[in-house]
Amino acid sequence: MSVRVPQLDLATILKQPNPHIDLRTNTYETSTRNFLKALTTWKNRSINTISERRKSQVAEKKRLTEKIQQVETETNQCKLREIDLVAELEKEKEERQEMELSVAAFKRQLASLRDKCSSIDSEIEQYRVITENLRREKNKERSILRKNASRVNPDLKFCEENLGFSMEGIENDQLFVRFWRLDPTDPERDASLVLDVSSTSYRVLTSSPLLPSLPILLTSLNETGDIYLFVKQAREKYRELYQGPTS
Repeated sequence: MSVRVPQLDLATILKQPNPHIDLRTNTYETSTRNFLKALTTWKNRSINTISERRKSQVAEKKRLTEKIQQVETETNQCKLREIDLVAELEKEKEERQEMELSVAAFKRQLASLRDKCSSIDSEIEQYRVITENLRREKNKERSILRKNASRVNPDLKFCEENLGFSMEGIENDQLFVRFWRLDPTDPERDASLVLDVSSTSYRVLTSSPLLPSLPILLTSLNETGDIYLFVKQAREKYRELYQGPTS
């Protein structure tokens, strides 16, 4: 609020015994103090405002810096991921090429196997026909053998009973040889052995009763290969075992 300064009458003032002009310094000082106080308040407010703005700018700058760093980090991660993806795609491409080559190889093998299967099927069919023919021939031979055996069996039985000797095949490549009529006091008392003829080196698998001279007879058999002589000698040794040596 401004104070209006009244006009001065200088002549009147000079006529006074003690001329004096009231300069109203109190009012001036009060106005000055109010102005300085207002100026100080404005200055402090301005400083606070500037300080707040500065803090806000620093905080915003920090936030933007962190955001930039985060974006750069994410960008770098994306670039690394892109490199990894490119590597994976390249690897998948190579694996796909390898698989395609493997599939092509398997297809070739499958085609080859199918050809072989077809060839084998043809061979199987041929063998089936051959087997059927052989089976028919074998059945025919068996029929002939049965007819012959039916005629021979009575004579064979007669010879076996009179000779006290029989021989038949058992298992694979084994002959069961049985002797009886060895002891006049007990015609049914018998002896037997099993001869293995699966190779040129003959072996006696079992002997009942045990014949002490059997190793000698077996050595002679392997030297001569004469089975009939071996059977004849074995019968004689069994007879001697039961009756004693011939005087």
